Amino acid sequence: MPEAGNGTGDIPTDRIQEVAGLFGMLASDLRLHIVCVLAQGECDVSGLAEQVGASLPRTSQQLAKLKVAGLVHARQQGRRRVYVMDDPDLVAIVRLLVTHLATGVGVSALQHTS
Repeated sequence: MPEAGNGTGDIPTDRIQEVAGLFGMLASDLRLHIVCVLAQGECDVSGLAEQVGASLPRTSQQLAKLKVAGLVHARQQGRRRVYVMDDPDLVAIVRLLVTHLATGVGVSALQHTS
């Protein structure tokens, strides 16, 4: 059996755990919704709260978790703080996943596994 990480295409266990942690961060419907909104462009917390249908405090709390995970970051724009997803690969993955699931493909498979 080949060793993980030796260039044969195997992914090291620690890397799998790291990626699973990021997917776990997106397992919250609110956090996933926030990430989907930010994949479309930057937004401040009040705009995000309105778009995702959550209170300002709850949205802020979830943004803080996403920041700690390194999925989003904030920058000052005048008197407001805007949140951004600036990793183009992550934005592409989120868009692909949402588009894929929006077509209904994969949803039935997910429902049958639970």
